[in-house]
Amino acid sequence: MAQERWRRLLPGLWAGWLLCVALLATPAGFALLPQADAGRLAARMLAQEAYTSLALGIVMVLLERAAARHDGGPQFSWGLGLALGAIFCTVFGYFVIQPMMPAARLGQGALSFGALHAISSSIYALKCVLVLTLAWRATFSRSPSS
Repeated sequence: MAQERWRRLLPGLWAGWLLCVALLATPAGFALLPQADAGRLAARMLAQEAYTSLALGIVMVLLERAAARHDGGPQFSWGLGLALGAIFCTVFGYFVIQPMMPAARLGQGALSFGALHAISSSIYALKCVLVLTLAWRATFSRSPSS
């Protein structure tokens, strides 16, 4: 079934995308560019990652719901919870925390730029763990044909 193949494939692709941004692209920008330019590059990559994560998260929620309907099992599964958790991390990290960072860089707001960056990085790390767990579970999930 094509849905089951996508349900198994997308979490791994999503995890690879997250790790590539975090471990390759962002550090490379800061290693090669002046800090201001690297910051703008990282902001652009993280914006693209956030919208991609929202799209992939929604697709994963739909695929998990379809699998639950097909299997006749409970409507809420671990996979659904992991996908929803990753969507929450994306929304909170990018659409709540990130908009506070420019003001914090100017010394305005309740939290410093460093504190907001630490919160944002922690949320991103949690999202990576959730998506990696989703990918790991997809590897071992039972196929409908077996």
